[in-house]
Amino acid sequence: MDENEKVEALPMTPFEFSQLGGGEVAYIKQLDLDVAQKLFPALRRPAKGIDLYAVLGADGTPLALTDSRNAAIANALENDLVPVSVH
Repeated sequence: MDENEKVEALPMTPFEFSQLGGGEVAYIKQLDLDVAQKLFPALRRPAKGIDLYAVLGADGTPLALTDSRNAAIANALENDLVPVSVH
């Protein structure tokens, strides 16, 4: 390929995207309270100023919620998943 050639990225379907890392990868994402309550309906309103971090499966399935990024990473590792940060 010539260095001046552009490669056109093909869009992935939601299903194809969800299959990336399925059962092997856990996505770690900091959440605001509204999103956290939607993903984790049992969540009661936490004290203000607490950071919330979700551990999500490759398909977006919520796996765990914690108040520390390190705890979220530890949770992924304990479950034999490779933690990856999502920004």
